Amino acid sequence: MGTRIPVSINGNLVADPELTYGESGIAHAKLRVAVNQRFQTADGTWRDGIPVFHNVSAFRALAENVARSMRKGDPVTVTGDLEFRSYEKDGTQHEARRIVAEVVGPDLRFGTSSYERTPKVNLGASVAAHGPDQTAPGVASGWGTAPAQPLSAPSVAMDAARGLQM
Repeated sequence: MGTRIPVSINGNLVADPELTYGESGIAHAKLRVAVNQRFQTADGTWRDGIPVFHNVSAFRALAENVARSMRKGDPVTVTGDLEFRSYEKDGTQHEARRIVAEVVGPDLRFGTSSYERTPKVNLGASVAAHGPDQTAPGVASGWGTAPAQPLSAPSVAMDAARGLQM
């Protein structure tokens, strides 16, 4: 079991994100982010510090959106959990760290960006199969979007049982 610590970093992508899909079909994007602090010397000039490189993993829709949107050299902001883990390779104990991203976005201090919402999954077939008061198991509406059907007491109770709050 690894240790997780919440972190936020600002840096630049060292390479294009690598998008892969696991055996279960879950998207996984691997990012490498360089964080380089600048400091002012006694004579007032600015100098770059020694860069620190972070491995970042994003999963599911975040992984696909990052792979579609970000490129090598882009300034990014990453928020997530710093995860430490140890493993054995060739009889030697090793340690690794990565940031498991919850949020990845462009750092707008250095440029502009335009936002494009990804299309939602069609819940129409789900409503037809399960009735107007329920959604298919494991399907949740997106944050900030209104439900396709008005909420009824059974659907609110079902969401509460799954740990969702409206």
